Amino acid sequence: MATLKDIRTRIKSIKSTQQVTKAMKMVSAAKLRRAQDSAIQARPYAAKLKEMLGSLSSRVDTTLNPLLSAREEVKKVLVVLITADRGLCGAFNANIIKLAQKIVTEEYGDLYREGNVEMLCAGTKGNDYFRKRGYAVAKAYPGVFQNLHFSVAKEIAEYAAERYLTGEVDRVIMVYNEFKSVLAPTLKSEVLLPISPEEDKDGKEDEKGSASDYIYEPSPASIIDVLVPKHLNTQVWRMMLESNAAEHASRMTAMDSATENAKELLRVLNISYNRARQAAITTELSEIVAGADALQGE
Repeated sequence: MATLKDIRTRIKSIKSTQQVTKAMKMVSAAKLRRAQDSAIQARPYAAKLKEMLGSLSSRVDTTLNPLLSAREEVKKVLVVLITADRGLCGAFNANIIKLAQKIVTEEYGDLYREGNVEMLCAGTKGNDYFRKRGYAVAKAYPGVFQNLHFSVAKEIAEYAAERYLTGEVDRVIMVYNEFKSVLAPTLKSEVLLPISPEEDKDGKEDEKGSASDYIYEPSPASIIDVLVPKHLNTQVWRMMLESNAAEHASRMTAMDSATENAKELLRVLNISYNRARQAAITTELSEIVAGADALQGE
């Protein structure tokens, strides 16, 4: 049975931990508000850019731009994984790492065993996990979320595009957490390259029954050459913003649960402490009474 001193020490330790988890929850809540706003603001621009690219690609020969042309056979794959730099955010990192590992070892298992699957890890947790287990990590960006900047997303997009254009990889897959709600992020895996634009949404018929058409200057082909790199940069940036917001939401939820668990544990320990204290007082009173009876007997 634990002594009173042991219980007091444990209560003090849990109270200190509870203060830390409560502070981390408040910090994550403040950061989440800004990260959520940034992710939501990036969505319409990224969606409209993809829609415009789809409209243009329906008017030109997509084979003119190699980033829009799918390879007949996929021989090499690059998996871009976005994780957090820190822990204490529940199953946020574990779930996305598990999904990436499943994609590498199961969906592209044959290529992985041949050594034709490489990884690009944005975030410390994913980089540490896959490097320790012997996966081929071509490039890593540890600590990227300490000071998240668009230049990092642009660098990742340019690196992926360069590897695809030179034929070093035939497909680029993004694996990340998409922010949907505070309670649970959504695990996502999307093909970044080759680009598969959405169907032309500008070609809908109007009230008179004629399809809408636009005049592109100088030409649809030249505009596509400008939009494609901009599209890649924007999509990677949006995914990093989504992952950043989802991380803060997961950490806020995890720290809230930890604070509540500490509160319940303190309640149980206080009961145990009072019972032990009462037992000690009862034992002391019994010894005093027994001693007094012995003295009277003499």
